[in-house]
Amino acid sequence: MTALFALATSLLWGLADFGGGLLTRRTPALTVVVVSQSIAAVVLGVIVLATGGWSAAGPQLWFAVAAGVVGPVALLSFYKALALGPMGVVSPLGSLAVAVPIGVGLFLGERPGLVQIAGIAVAVAGVVLAGGPQLRGAPVQRQAILLTLIAAAGFGTVFALIAEASSSVTGLFLALFVQRLTNVFTGGAALALSVRRGAPALPEGGFPWASLPALAFVGLADVAANGTYSVAAQHGPVTVAAVLASLYPVVTALAARGVLRERLRGVQATGAALALVGTVLLATG
Repeated sequence: MTALFALATSLLWGLADFGGGLLTRRTPALTVVVVSQSIAAVVLGVIVLATGGWSAAGPQLWFAVAAGVVGPVALLSFYKALALGPMGVVSPLGSLAVAVPIGVGLFLGERPGLVQIAGIAVAVAGVVLAGGPQLRGAPVQRQAILLTLIAAAGFGTVFALIAEASSSVTGLFLALFVQRLTNVFTGGAALALSVRRGAPALPEGGFPWASLPALAFVGLADVAANGTYSVAAQHGPVTVAAVLASLYPVVTALAARGVLRERLRGVQATGAALALVGTVLLATG
């Protein structure tokens, strides 16, 4: 069950990242974050009311609040790093996020077997290579590296926090709802500050109503990924769940190949193959 839900997480996050990346080509990143998360918050609010999720309120919700504060910071840092580029450096560095939940799992006493250790090593190497690491070319700005490391630490922290935010299905819905509300509040405050500084909140043609279904998909896929990861982490070792969930860059690369007809470099194809091998080792270990 851990492997199944963690792989579902990587699929959902990979597709959400791909959709978000396409949307930010036409709409400011902050606006994409706020609108997509607002849609997800509304849907989750309805689910919480329908399932009586308020009864699961407790101290664990503070983990969801913390995840909601850290998430937008990490996402915006990552988008800015991608803008500074090059993507061939930023994307592989972003995969270091997996180190945080793995470290938490080891600190809490998890001890994966030899096969799983091998799977972790192979899968992480595959994710890094799938990003197409750029080893030659123009020098990389220090700001891009710093922002990427901040984003990686933030993403990894969200991994760890969301796994602790609930212990039941109804509690999970409530935790995700609280996280999304915090996302909207944090992102909205950042958007308001950005507008005050003169940055546009909308593209030249006004609100992109035609993109509303895509914005909804990005928000709902992201929240579903958080949910499946929480279930994966609760039903098995966090170290295994975190590594399998971190395969989302491979999904993003394959989506770009299938939709945008982007050609995979040799190193990316090798990385995808290694990630698959690592997944098999983790799932069977």
